[in-house]
Amino acid sequence: MFEVLLSHIENKVDITDEQKNLIQSYFTLKKLRRKQYLLMEGNVCKSLSFVSKGLLKSYFLDEKGNEHINMFAFEGWWISDFNSFINQEKSVLNIDAIEETEVLMITLENYEKMMLEIPMMDRYFRILYQNSLVTKDYRLIVSNSYTAEEKYLQLAQKNPEMIKRVPHNLIASYLGLAPETVSRIRKKNFMNNP
Repeated sequence: MFEVLLSHIENKVDITDEQKNLIQSYFTLKKLRRKQYLLMEGNVCKSLSFVSKGLLKSYFLDEKGNEHINMFAFEGWWISDFNSFINQEKSVLNIDAIEETEVLMITLENYEKMMLEIPMMDRYFRILYQNSLVTKDYRLIVSNSYTAEEKYLQLAQKNPEMIKRVPHNLIASYLGLAPETVSRIRKKNFMNNP
């Protein structure tokens, strides 16, 4: 169950076998059924979670009850309400499983201990946070300046796995588009590229 996590870490930094064993000791496994919550809005996010199997979505609800998807997390991705996790404040996000999912969870206390005991993990997370900032900046640019079709095609090119595994209505929410718009774009592009 730790293979995906350890491989992800080793792709970014060098760790010893002893450090791998220590890293594993900080995490607990949680299995989620489809549509089961990992985190509900209003609760404090107690853990930072690494997806070892499955698929999750992070989202908030507007005043009308509409979902606005913040992110999807596949195998090899981290997910949390990071503000809630770091500051131990009430979450503004919901996180639930789109597929049957297994996550490795680390508490804030264990996260901080791990950083102190394995300094290379501090570097690992710094790399992740830098990449996350770049991705969020790019997503904001796309959201504010691309047409609906450009948004969808850019997502399909950069994340073909997302297009295959995530239901179209959820992709529409993630892109800030109506489901009918996504269906029309998919149909048009399928006809042009069978």
